[in-house]
Amino acid sequence: MQISYELIRSRRRTLSMEVTRDARVVVRAPARCAKREIERFVEEHRDWLSEHLAHARERQLRHPEPTPEQEAALRERARRELPQKLAYYAEMMGLHPAGMRITSARTRFGSCSARNSICFSWRLMQYPDEAVDYVVVHELAHIQEKNHGRAFYALVGRYMPDWRERRALLKE
Repeated sequence: MQISYELIRSRRRTLSMEVTRDARVVVRAPARCAKREIERFVEEHRDWLSEHLAHARERQLRHPEPTPEQEAALRERARRELPQKLAYYAEMMGLHPAGMRITSARTRFGSCSARNSICFSWRLMQYPDEAVDYVVVHELAHIQEKNHGRAFYALVGRYMPDWRERRALLKE
């Protein structure tokens, strides 16, 4: 079976391959790399590709891209619910975010800037409330602990002892 892929040539020195979130294969190659060498590279990684393509396709089935109507509803729900959740947990934790924004981020459910401004992706609203609450507490914890060290998870655990189970909901 021939594996189809997008080839991107550049001034790089090595070959690399990735499976994108939308289940496409992208091969990056040096500008002067022979086509047969690229084909051999892809063939040598056939098992890896099959496994990662299956995972990407499974993820697409579990989390299909929302329709424009669904996106609008999720955005509205995020605007309605996330400020309340943020205020609730911020008061509980004694932490004060500088601000909050709703974004369209695809690969992050939330982030906390160095200036303590918190962003949440509207895509987070596709997950159970327990997972949403975990992301809120996680981002608030970054106001006090800027990394994912032991102290960070101790802080998250103080306010959400079942954080591991809640985080697992985001990976389903």
